[in-house]
Amino acid sequence: MGVWNVPAVLLPTSYIVPIQRAGATIVVLPPQDADPASVGAVLDGLDGLCLSGGYDVDPATYSQDPHPETDAPRPQRDAWELALIAGARGRDMPMLGVCRGAQVLNVSRGGTLVQHVPDAVGHGGYQGSGGVFVTMPVSISPGTLLARIHPARRDVPVYHHQSIAQLGDGLVVSALGDDGIIEAVEDPSLTFCVAVQWHPEQDPGSASLYEAFVDAARKFNELSSAAR
Repeated sequence: MGVWNVPAVLLPTSYIVPIQRAGATIVVLPPQDADPASVGAVLDGLDGLCLSGGYDVDPATYSQDPHPETDAPRPQRDAWELALIAGARGRDMPMLGVCRGAQVLNVSRGGTLVQHVPDAVGHGGYQGSGGVFVTMPVSISPGTLLARIHPARRDVPVYHHQSIAQLGDGLVVSALGDDGIIEAVEDPSLTFCVAVQWHPEQDPGSASLYEAFVDAARKFNELSSAAR
């Protein structure tokens, strides 16, 4: 089996299974050089872009110094995902962000992040100990795309110590925690661009979110095929 103490690209199957169940085929995109030709070639083979959770976004990308609790930077992943987001936006390709995915989407629009949520809310309730997800209530903003997918108020599984601070250009808040933490954003100018701070892959009740994403990707494919 070889030695595994080397750099690797890993994605938990919990991210893959709900999208497959919604009817899509998954392609995992390892970080690589973010030159326009590579990004364009990759996006040419996709109908939707899902941005998963992971390490913190480098604060340098939004002109801040790191908080003591901020993860060590992963500049290649940051650059790759920022380039993919820009390319997908230019094509109006459906996008779904999860946890870090919501944060990197916000940073891509010039937004900033709360680097350590406990400093802002006075408790660590958004991140359980030992990698355990905790449940927090969120309120969905009326009139948003997310509100057409989920009920107005629901409990969701969370595990994050960072969150969106200053909102990025073109984004609107589509869900809030009870203490004001932004738990979801979207871009109403695009066909489907929704990003949640919580972890829908840990929530059977979030199947409708994945179904909406895959349905948007299917329609994108149909329109792209018709235009060729």
